[in-house]
Amino acid sequence: MASIKNMLIATGFLIFGLLISTQTMAQADVGCDPLDPECPIDGGVSFLIAAGIGMGAKKAFTSKKSEAKS
Repeated sequence: MASIKNMLIATGFLIFGLLISTQTMAQADVGCDPLDPECPIDGGVSFLIAAGIGMGAKKAFTSKKSEAKS
């Protein structure tokens, strides 16, 4: 039963990733005016998101490892 749940979660993440990737490709050209409200957000936001994912994965790993020792 757990493997079916994991499979559904993985499929959900895959579908979400595919939908997000099509939205990011529809942005305006990169060289726009920063004061323009239609200018795409960038400048390190993707690095902050990646760092947050990395920190969450490390915390989950250490939490699971400490539970296994107990």
